[in-house]
Amino acid sequence: MTDTAIDGDIKPATVASYLRRHPDFLAAYPELAHELVLPSANGPASSLAVHQLRGLREKNAELETKLRELTAVAGDNEKLMRRVHGLMLALLGASGIEDTVRHVVRRLTEDFQSERIRLVFFGDLAGLPDEPWLLREPHGASGLPEFSSFLEHADPVAGRLAPDKLHRLFGDAAPDVRSAALMRVGNDALLAIGSADPDRFHPGMGTLFLDMISTTVGSAIERARKVA
Repeated sequence: MTDTAIDGDIKPATVASYLRRHPDFLAAYPELAHELVLPSANGPASSLAVHQLRGLREKNAELETKLRELTAVAGDNEKLMRRVHGLMLALLGASGIEDTVRHVVRRLTEDFQSERIRLVFFGDLAGLPDEPWLLREPHGASGLPEFSSFLEHADPVAGRLAPDKLHRLFGDAAPDVRSAALMRVGNDALLAIGSADPDRFHPGMGTLFLDMISTTVGSAIERARKVA
């Protein structure tokens, strides 16, 4: 529509300006909503009422999709919480340091479907089992220069690791690890979980449950050390 005057001196721009300043205009004249016609890029022109109804239906569909997504996330979080709770109960029943670390690996493997797990202990802690998933670093954190930045901040990290980090943790199996999660376990160890799925662990994922796992495992190891 051009700015050609309609009904005398009234121009379309004036009408448009008035409606913008009075968005409740149609509330006083509801019959106009059925008479006004709006163009549509995807089909024939429709009345304002039909146009608004279509918009409400689209928004409702979007909200339903969001609700389904939130419900799915809530369900996944509940499952993770139950698994963390199960890990905690298992570690509370552990009788010593060896029993503790075996419970950690078993629970992470069976309940969390973790493919590859590595526990790297700093120093020479007595009572640890000889297993492929348990590594010892006699020089402590200083013997892991590849992880100096991570150990300094101590926050869980998820994503793809550099080749030197992967090799240090997983050895010959490093090429099979496409994503990983790292957790500092108290002052004693580093816990790593590796996956062949490149999307299993990524920087954008929340680290709340990783933090809960590291705290739970760290507390259990500290308790086992004091009992020993």
